[in-house]
Amino acid sequence: MSEKVRVRFAPSPTGGLHLGGVRTVLFNYLFAKQNGGDFILRIEDTDQTRFVPGAEEYIIECLKWCGLNPDEGTEAGGAYGPYRQSERKEIYRKYAEQLVADGKAYYAFDTPEELEEKRAEIPNFQYGHTHRMQLKNSLTLPAEEVKRLLDAGERYVIRINMPSEETIRFDDLIRGEVSFDTTLVDDKVLLKADGMPTYHLAVVVDDYLMKITHAFRGEEWLPSAPVHLLLWRYLGWEEQMPQWAHLPLILKPDGNGKLSKRDGARLGFPVYAMTWTDPATGDVTPGFREIGFLPEAFNNLLAMLGWNDGTDQEIFGIDELIEKFSLERVSKSGAKFDFEKAKWFNAEWIKRLPAERLKPEILTILQKEGIEVSDEDRLLQVIDLVKDRCTLLTDFVAQASYFFRAPQEYDLGAVTPKWNEQKEEFFKSFADSIGSAQNFAAADLEAEFKTLAQEKGFKIGDVMLPFRIMLVGGKFGPTVFDIAVLLGKDETISRINKALQAFK
Repeated sequence: MSEKVRVRFAPSPTGGLHLGGVRTVLFNYLFAKQNGGDFILRIEDTDQTRFVPGAEEYIIECLKWCGLNPDEGTEAGGAYGPYRQSERKEIYRKYAEQLVADGKAYYAFDTPEELEEKRAEIPNFQYGHTHRMQLKNSLTLPAEEVKRLLDAGERYVIRINMPSEETIRFDDLIRGEVSFDTTLVDDKVLLKADGMPTYHLAVVVDDYLMKITHAFRGEEWLPSAPVHLLLWRYLGWEEQMPQWAHLPLILKPDGNGKLSKRDGARLGFPVYAMTWTDPATGDVTPGFREIGFLPEAFNNLLAMLGWNDGTDQEIFGIDELIEKFSLERVSKSGAKFDFEKAKWFNAEWIKRLPAERLKPEILTILQKEGIEVSDEDRLLQVIDLVKDRCTLLTDFVAQASYFFRAPQEYDLGAVTPKWNEQKEEFFKSFADSIGSAQNFAAADLEAEFKTLAQEKGFKIGDVMLPFRIMLVGGKFGPTVFDIAVLLGKDETISRINKALQAFK
């Protein structure tokens, strides 16, 4: 590519960040890095009625968690700022007025109440070529009246003047040629009554001024494409228009429609990258980070929603994704979201990552549960021992906490029905043998345990389960002798003696 690749993610700060939004970020990021380009974060906050305090900071935090950090943006800065649209208000007005002067847009003075009356009066009313000449705008009013209304400060919006019976085409990088009949498109508002631009005008002006070369967005934006194409043409920028790629939707698990927050609540899984708390209502929507997903796994599973490299490979790190990603391999059709598969990705990444990488998140999770970890080197050993048993990072609470605090309760139902004095004597003898042992290694401990069981006339299964429950409280965990070695000689003896009192 001759010109430097520049891509952007332009979210509205209106609430939580849907996993579909993060996938758009990811595909932008991969494409930019693969081509030595720049990834820009631009905040589209022109709709002040939907602006939510804290949402912009939340979006930035989500990208940081995923490791998809912008090269330019509200935090990173850059040569093409401001990167927050509300700070670019006067820029848009200039271009809106230029469109009016060129006859490509017009002032519309209709009040919201008048438009509501039209909608009630005319089925499927659209402000466009069919009805615009019966409405109150600069196409129907005399020039002197238009000037009088503007000078008087009358409320107005600026609308694009959509042509009728014209077919507009463009080549989508994923879908190939896409065409639209302009007769079916209404005259979208470009500049609102408060002086703020709508998405349609702002996205075109900003993409031009910020020299965006490729624009990736969800397929739900396809119906807006003819308006944007015309604006690029009307403003004389057609040669600089970015190449577009409309990404497939992420669908509900049954494939019927776009995955929504409601679907997640109904089916019991998150759809937001991170937990979002609505500042107005206090409603909390869970996120992938908080339920125990790794960012490596989250990026990986998102990449596989609508893309593959043409092989059976499913596990990709970010560097490998940068190397192998291609728009040619992005599907045109929607991708069903499968939470069980998402958890599989997470489990695989937990297995593959070194304990040192997992430690910060696990330490935080354990501390939140009131579990104090005084020896972080020991925590690394624990992580390596139990990580194959964890699907979510939060699973480490159950799988690792007993290494740092003795069980408060025991699964007595699994022990007491078959408990007897002979078993009690066996464990007293075993505790004594541990105390006098020179070597406290798993293999030596297991050999001593089996020898003693044979001497006392027990099958290994008769005493192995009680031993596990003594150490961890339940019927779970890795090899019991590995657990004992990590607990240490004194703690193992202490737990045996404490459990013997509980088992009576």
